[in-house]
Amino acid sequence: MDTPLDLTPAALAEEALHLQRKLAAGLQTLREVDDVDYGATPKEAVWRDGKVVLYRYRGERPPTAKVPLLISYALVNRPYMVDLQEDRSIVRGLLARGEDVYIIDWGYPDRSDRFLTLEDYIERFLGGAVDHLRQAHGLDAINLLGICQGGAFSLCYASLHPGKIRNLVTMVTPVDFHTPDNMLSHWTRELDVDLFVDTLGNVPADLMNWCYLTLKPARLFVQKYMGLVDILDDRKAVEDFLRMEKWIFDSPDQAGEAFRQFIRDFYQRNGFVNGGIRIGGREVHLGMIEMPVLNIFAEQDHLVPPSASRALRGLIGTDDYTELSFRGGHIGIYVSGRAQKEVPQTIHDWLAARAP
Repeated sequence: MDTPLDLTPAALAEEALHLQRKLAAGLQTLREVDDVDYGATPKEAVWRDGKVVLYRYRGERPPTAKVPLLISYALVNRPYMVDLQEDRSIVRGLLARGEDVYIIDWGYPDRSDRFLTLEDYIERFLGGAVDHLRQAHGLDAINLLGICQGGAFSLCYASLHPGKIRNLVTMVTPVDFHTPDNMLSHWTRELDVDLFVDTLGNVPADLMNWCYLTLKPARLFVQKYMGLVDILDDRKAVEDFLRMEKWIFDSPDQAGEAFRQFIRDFYQRNGFVNGGIRIGGREVHLGMIEMPVLNIFAEQDHLVPPSASRALRGLIGTDDYTELSFRGGHIGIYVSGRAQKEVPQTIHDWLAARAP
């Protein structure tokens, strides 16, 4: 039997007093909060092509891994969610374990990038970064970590160039785009993407953010900001909150032509499962992926449901396939306390077991 709510005058008065104290403390906290930024780990640019830059992260000690690890993030957000702050950084965890970590920064597309295609992003930019690392390290193949949409790009690249990828790690990566619980897929399946892109050109970041937020409107429009009241007297917690907000709303526009192709070939045609994805005139076949694969997904992910990621097992050509089911959401897999302990260690141990 449910316990009745305590709505006595005394209880309501106490709740109002508690709220008043929090708000009063918040005024002082907000005066003290500095401007927040993300990206806690030193890095240096080592290669670039137009707006796209390849960075190498610098740890507190030199890497011990013989094969570099390249991170390919999604286009829709800035890639530094993997290095948000000192105590919430998958990158720092990997560096501390001896990995040699690089990341692709896709930059901010503008009107001059309107006609960039998936071939540009996968073959020219991702492929260019891979080739730079192969040459710089004197290796035939490197390790690749693809995250979300960047994971889909990584699967395409690894299938087209299997000899250049030694080990492949995918995180919260959609593979089957037509699972019943994929709300984002249901929204986009009937979209007239040609009319959409021909009208807008590049797709505005604010429009993309609005779509993602409305997937969970009560949580992301109301509960999150109501919960802010509870931490207004804690400066560090407020700074953490603002840092996350800054990252969420610092999103690039989407190059129109690449967006058109991705929606059509992946969300609408479910090309990994049904075939038909063509990059630079070559068709993508996941069966060509014969290198070891580690697939990490989040159990409470509302953007990439676990069923969308698990489909990878039945489509790739390798028998060396490992899954990590992480208890958390699409963002928690990078920033939660549990993620800091589990994710870098799992990736490091898995790569170490397959080191040359």
